Amino acid sequence: MELKAYLHKVQYYETDQMGVVHHSNYIRWFEESRIDYIEQIGLDYATLEQDGYISPIVSINCSYKTMVRFGDSVYITTKLKSFGSAKFSLTYKVIDSVTKEVRATGESTHCFINRDGKIISLKRENKKYFELFFNSIGKEASISIKEC
Repeated sequence: MELKAYLHKVQYYETDQMGVVHHSNYIRWFEESRIDYIEQIGLDYATLEQDGYISPIVSINCSYKTMVRFGDSVYITTKLKSFGSAKFSLTYKVIDSVTKEVRATGESTHCFINRDGKIISLKRENKKYFELFFNSIGKEASISIKEC
């Protein structure tokens, strides 16, 4: 299964007075790309939560390399870096759709909790979901045509 990178066209409201994307938007793009990635591996994020499995962010970081401006289009590639029964990490690259220059990189770490906020083991709770994640370790979304 080939995973496709998430394509995002920068909107005016995402920029500051200088026409440069505000730093907070990269984190939003990571989330959009993460949800898309999870759907591509065979899970629906809404269904995951309806089934009682919530995956809050434990930590997140972003390193900004070069500016992204209004009107630019960028790909966000996502890769499942690591996965354990209760915790997983993803890496991200924001890549200019024209020049293919890496504009930013990032990483997020998540845990699994139930509706009561208690950490759970996905391996014990839901083998199907566990296997979908486990089988995706190291898989990275590649750049191809997939628009948001």
